[in-house]
Amino acid sequence: MSKTAPVRATGEVLTHRQTLTVMVGLMLGMFLSSLDQTIVSTSIYTIANDLDGLSLQAWATTAYLITSTVSTPLYGKLSDIFGRRPLYLVAIVIFLIGSLYAGSVHSMTELAIARGIQGLGAGGLLALALTIIGDIVALKDRAKYQGYFMSVFGISSVLGPVIGGAFAGSANILGFEGWRWVFFINLPIGLAALVVVLMYLHLPARHVKQKIDYWGAAAITLAIVPLLLVAEQGRTWGWASGASWLCYGLGVIGIVAFLLAEKRAGDYALIPLRLFKNTTFGLSSLLNFIIGIGMFGAIAMLPMYLQLVKGLTPTEAGLMMITFTVGILFGSISAGRTISSSGVYRVFPIMGTAILAAAATVMGLVLGVDTGLWVPGLIAVFFGVGLGFCMQPLTLAMQVSVPPKDMGVGTSTAAFFRSMGGAVGTAVFISMLFSTAADKIADGMKTAAATPDYQAVMQDPAVASDPANAKLFDFFKNGANNESLNDTSWLHTANSTLTRPITEGFAQAIDIVMLTAAGLMLVAFLISFALPNKKLTDPKAAAKESVPAH
Repeated sequence: MSKTAPVRATGEVLTHRQTLTVMVGLMLGMFLSSLDQTIVSTSIYTIANDLDGLSLQAWATTAYLITSTVSTPLYGKLSDIFGRRPLYLVAIVIFLIGSLYAGSVHSMTELAIARGIQGLGAGGLLALALTIIGDIVALKDRAKYQGYFMSVFGISSVLGPVIGGAFAGSANILGFEGWRWVFFINLPIGLAALVVVLMYLHLPARHVKQKIDYWGAAAITLAIVPLLLVAEQGRTWGWASGASWLCYGLGVIGIVAFLLAEKRAGDYALIPLRLFKNTTFGLSSLLNFIIGIGMFGAIAMLPMYLQLVKGLTPTEAGLMMITFTVGILFGSISAGRTISSSGVYRVFPIMGTAILAAAATVMGLVLGVDTGLWVPGLIAVFFGVGLGFCMQPLTLAMQVSVPPKDMGVGTSTAAFFRSMGGAVGTAVFISMLFSTAADKIADGMKTAAATPDYQAVMQDPAVASDPANAKLFDFFKNGANNESLNDTSWLHTANSTLTRPITEGFAQAIDIVMLTAAGLMLVAFLISFALPNKKLTDPKAAAKESVPAH
């Protein structure tokens, strides 16, 4: 046997140039997945109005969230059995079909279905891209390459709202309504990724004879779907409503059923429970979940602050978040290079969670109506650095803490817990924002109404007859509540003196949310000290070294 045989058996025969070419295809796929999480956010209002389904708009977001989260661990396990390349190609094709359908729909119900199909493809794009890099790149270089992936995530999270707002603001592009290009833009990018992967990614064929954990897949679906539904819809339904309690119950039943199914399945389980016996794997999973809650919730708050309090358009808010991309570029690339050269990783989650906790605390203490725009811009830099220091090292730690045959499961589990945390954090924090804002605004208006200046403006006939203030006076009649705060499009065109208590109320509510996020990040910071203080070692390289050359 030649000495290179084990190398060829694992598929690590790509030159640096070939690796870079493959990375282009993988990064394009990942760009599609992460872009679609944000590009719809600034265009959904326009889409819902055009399709006469404003009350159904949340389902378009929820459908994508559910299918992408549920399918992530499935892709990881199936790729360990059937190989990465075919599963990655399937993910791209499913995503493209969903995108084409989404751009062609004529009702919000159709759009929700199309977004669900998109999510089924998106679930494999991120997790499998990181797994494939783990297959074809040695650990000493993997951190550096995966740092570039984290940068793509940051760039797409900023570009999404900007591109979505630009398309939604265009009446017609090449014969189609502008908002349809939110989905059609995926087609050329996805086709380019498909071609690159087909032509240049040649991993060895794999078909491990192993049972597929159908019961585990069904149980995790039963657990996740109702819990994500109530996280997304709870504010509308009411957290103590019958529908919410039904979701809580089904979620708990699903979690118990999943644990029983995985224990019974053993090695062929969707997420083998034996992996959690590894301290690094278990703690990294927990940290991914907590960081997902606190950090993605916080990231949702910055654009909210810029739009609700400072009056920026969605496109302007997206451009302001470019500083976040600068931070994540620095954090992920510097962490990747350091880990590549030294193998030391534990310091980065510790530093990252500390930076995230500090940034959230500062944001919760200093942001107000009159705060200069440079302050949230600077805070966004630190959020990006903290994220780059956490996501990249924790994914690497989970990859190398599992046997090579479980690489797909290890990587997809990291993405799964982070996605679950992000979904819960975003939904809960936005719900907290609006429920807290309602109380703060009501108190602020009551205080302001007692001041002579406010009373003078309220009684000014010119102010009362100004069409720009019509919705503001409707708001005064209805009072501050979840329903009246659903539409705030009039907030920065109405009289600034009268809207001051409203913007102050939103600023105070955002402060409370951010201080809550800071508390969660502090918990993550303390947990990160429990990570084993050892260097990351490549299990595949160790396996090769143990095979004597002939």
